[in-house]
Amino acid sequence: MMSQEQNDLITRIGPNAPCGKLMRAYWQPVALVDELEGERPIKPVRLLGEDFVLFKDEQGRYGLMDRDCPHRGADLAFGRLEGGGLRCAFHGWLFDVEGKCLETPAEPANSVLCQNIKQRAFPVVAKGGMLWTYLGAGEPPAFPEIDCFVAPDSHVFAFKGLFECNWLQALEVGIDPAHASFLHRFFEDEDTSQAYGKQFRGASAGSDLPMTKVLREYDRPIINVEHTEYGLRLIALRQIDDERTHVRVTNQLFPHGFVIPMSTEMTITQWHVPVDDNNCYWYAIFTSYTKPVDKVKMRDQRLELYELPDYKSRRNKTNDYGFDPHEQATATYTGMGADINVHDQWAVESMGPIQDRTREHLGQSDKAIIQYRRLLRQEIAKAEAGGKPLLSLDEASARAIQGPATMDGIGPTRGWETYWMEVDVKRRRGAPWAAPVPAEIAAKVPHLTAAE
Repeated sequence: MMSQEQNDLITRIGPNAPCGKLMRAYWQPVALVDELEGERPIKPVRLLGEDFVLFKDEQGRYGLMDRDCPHRGADLAFGRLEGGGLRCAFHGWLFDVEGKCLETPAEPANSVLCQNIKQRAFPVVAKGGMLWTYLGAGEPPAFPEIDCFVAPDSHVFAFKGLFECNWLQALEVGIDPAHASFLHRFFEDEDTSQAYGKQFRGASAGSDLPMTKVLREYDRPIINVEHTEYGLRLIALRQIDDERTHVRVTNQLFPHGFVIPMSTEMTITQWHVPVDDNNCYWYAIFTSYTKPVDKVKMRDQRLELYELPDYKSRRNKTNDYGFDPHEQATATYTGMGADINVHDQWAVESMGPIQDRTREHLGQSDKAIIQYRRLLRQEIAKAEAGGKPLLSLDEASARAIQGPATMDGIGPTRGWETYWMEVDVKRRRGAPWAAPVPAEIAAKVPHLTAAE
C-alpha cells in the first residue's frame, strides 16, 4: 500500500504539481492529424489540466495557444482563420501560430497596443499521424528514433480513445502482462486468418496456436522486468511444455507510453496522455513491418466503437459497457463483447477517477507496476531538482533510442532468451522500410539461427 500523499505525487499533473512538471519535459500528443483536416481546422483541447486552442493557419502551419483571448477572455476556439492567424470573434484581435498579436482592429489606427501583446503559445509538430506539442520551458527535447517515427506514413496508422480516469491507472493496465489471461479471455478461438487489426486474435509467431488459446490455458506467466535506457522491458513467459515456451516481450516507454506486439507483422506504440487529473486519451500508432497498413479498414474497425468528434466509446459506464451475463457465462470473461479496449476501459474506469492506492494489495504478477512506480518517483524527483529526466533527449542521444524490440511467439523452452531477439531482428531486416535494429539486440544476435 501507499499513502495518499504518495498517490497524489504520482497521479496529479497540473502545472504546479511535481508529476505535472515532469510531464511538461516531454512532447505530448495533442490531437490526430486527421482532426485538423476539413474546412475549419480549429479545435479546443484540454491537456495536462490546461485549456488551449489548436489550429492550422492558411499556410498550413500548426499552432497551439491558451484558449482565452488576452483582451477580455473570450473563447478563441470560436475564432476566425484569416489574416495569417487566428482572429478572436469578439473584437477581431489576431494572433499568429507563435502567439504574436498581429492586429487589434477596434483600436485607433495609430495604436501600438498589439506590439505589447503576446498570447502564450507552444510549438506543434506532426509525427506518426499525430500532432505533438511541448508545454515545457526551454528548448523541446528531440524525438527518439523509435519505429513508429521512422516508418513511412504508408506503414503507420494513428488513432485515439477517451478514458474517464486518471492517466496512471490507464497506463498500468498496459504494463500488466498477467491481466490478459483473464480480462481478455475468450472461451472459443476464432479463425486467425481473420485477425487483421485485432489485438490478441492472431496466432503467435513460430506456430499456428491462437493467442486466445495461449492466454486462456496458460494463465500464470513468469514475468521478468529489465531496466533500459528508455524505461522498462517486460518479458512474460508461459511454458507450453518441456520443449516450448510462449514468450511475449513488451516495453514501457517513459514517461507514459508502451510498445507491444499486435501481431507478427504489426506493433502498437501507445501513450496515455492526461487531459486532466480525472481523464486521459490513449493515443496509438500501429506500425507495420510488412505491407502498408490498410488505414480504411483499421479506422472503420475502430469507429464501430468510438464516436467522433471526442473519440468516446459507445460502450461506457452509462450502459454498463454492454455487459451481458449470458455472454459472460458462455463466451468472454467480462461479458462485455469482443473489443479488448472495452475490457480495459471498464477495468480502469471502475477504479474511480483516481485509483485509491492506499487500499490496494500488490502481488508477484504486479512487479512491472511496482518497478514503474519507483522509476516514476525517481524521475519526478530528478525533474524537481532541475535535472533532465529519463528519455528527455538531445539530438546527439536521440538516435541511440531505437526499436524497441517486441515479440509474441512460441520458441524453445531452453534458448528463449535469444529466440525472441532473433524473431525481432528477422522481422526488421525483412521490412520494406529501414527498420533499425537496436544496438544491444544486434550485438547479441549477429546471425539468425533458430528464428530463421
